[in-house]
Amino acid sequence: MGLCPAAFDPRQSMRRADFELQYKRDSYLKKVDLHHHDFYEIYFLITGDVTYTIESKLYRVAPGDILLISPRELHQLHIRADREVYERYVLWVDARAIKRLSMRNTDLLSCLDPANPGYRNQIHMSAEDQKRVYGLISRLYEELQEGGFGGELMPECLLVQLLVEINRVAMRQGEEEQAYRGSQVVSRVVDYIGEHYGESLTLEELADRFYVSKYHLSHEFARLVGTSVHRYIMKKRLLIARQLMAQGDRPSHVWTECGFGDYTGFYRAFKSEYGVTPREYVRSTRAVG
Repeated sequence: MGLCPAAFDPRQSMRRADFELQYKRDSYLKKVDLHHHDFYEIYFLITGDVTYTIESKLYRVAPGDILLISPRELHQLHIRADREVYERYVLWVDARAIKRLSMRNTDLLSCLDPANPGYRNQIHMSAEDQKRVYGLISRLYEELQEGGFGGELMPECLLVQLLVEINRVAMRQGEEEQAYRGSQVVSRVVDYIGEHYGESLTLEELADRFYVSKYHLSHEFARLVGTSVHRYIMKKRLLIARQLMAQGDRPSHVWTECGFGDYTGFYRAFKSEYGVTPREYVRSTRAVG
């Protein structure tokens, strides 16, 4: 069966509860906004002129590279589709599915969890590793499209093999320095926001704390992260609020924990970002559960 690529889809939610694999090919692509997912993303570039912002790091992605993106990492694609056809696989996997497939001595989340030592967003694969990984992912894609006897079992078997292989590749690379372009002050500001999102955070306060002018910080932040400091803080607070509510926290409690001045401001920002109210989102997570 030949591969049938799809064009870019702005959808950022899974249709399945466990995992979803997309194979896409574009010759033109509009700007992709800074965003996040409630699941893990494993990105495989086949062809294209691509850079990727993940939090404060800007990665130059080469064909054959893997990007690993966790649910709490805001990220944004920068693509020059006019130079070369943009072709890639994108695998989305729910954390609960990965945990279910893991074993006592084989945690398939090892390479995907930023809390683990040696975590890296970008993996450069050797030609041999590329052959194995792309063989598995293309087989998984074909199985999902074609089905047939064993169609309930084979995709999950191939997913386990693929996750094991990616973990092995990541472990062989160890804690080598990742090649990315960035700014030390922007990285420190992003880390600070991630730890202090529930407190007062403004451009002026952050510039004073890190001993830079607010104009320099604003310019460097927009260049590297792809959005303003204010917009990034808002997105980070909403991201964490959404995850807390998915874990069972009440909207009336979450807004204070995430640094919003009042519930009305939280309500409006959440609905503007996600298209539903906080309570509607909570009801949807309970329905899924």
